[in-house]
Amino acid sequence: QVQLVESGGGFVQAGGSLRLSCAASGSIFSINAMGWYRQASGKQLELVARFTGGANTNYADSVKGRFTISSDAASNTWYLQMNDLKPEDTAVYSCNAAVRTTTSRAAYSFWGQGTQVTVSS
Repeated sequence: QVQLVESGGGFVQAGGSLRLSCAASGSIFSINAMGWYRQASGKQLELVARFTGGANTNYADSVKGRFTISSDAASNTWYLQMNDLKPEDTAVYSCNAAVRTTTSRAAYSFWGQGTQVTVSS
């Protein structure tokens, strides 16, 4: 009913940049929240960046000043611009959204499939 499709991951050298995209499609009535999470090998899932209401954003301390979350409401797409990448940013990045579908009154959490970001030193 709702699909989140990510793109933009890959391999980059330290100091480089990547831009991730997440496009939501399906039976969408509204998207109430959206964000990016990551999970490095052997570590727990952690929040990277998210919209917390309106245009307000929240970032992990480790990415502040380097990553920027943005969105295009018209296309139900949001982005994660990642600059000055470091080897410790290597992880699988997943987008997440709280979506109210056309057949529900509540919002449910949906996840993308994940995209690998690898940063070499």
